[in-house]
Amino acid sequence: MATLEELTVIATQEIEDAKPLYKQINKERLEFSQADYDQAIIDRANAKWNDQQFGYIQARQQAYGSIAEQLDMMYWDNVNGTTTWNDHIAQVKADNPKPA
Repeated sequence: MATLEELTVIATQEIEDAKPLYKQINKERLEFSQADYDQAIIDRANAKWNDQQFGYIQARQQAYGSIAEQLDMMYWDNVNGTTTWNDHIAQVKADNPKPA
């Protein structure tokens, strides 16, 4: 996993590659000031860090499926003596590991 400093280096390069960037104030298109570029780097680095640290949560939520689907899996596992739900949950966790 990358540190925030390493992600800041990546974010800096991405912002540099995207220059010039513009903002609109009172219907006037203005290029970012140096302070705007500095803030964009900070924001991008923080977003990358948050994705790295917490992105697995959203990925797991999407992969788990709905509660109704999970309950249906549990019901049929109980009826059929299978482990479909347990296997599904284990696979989702394996595919989307929590950062160390």
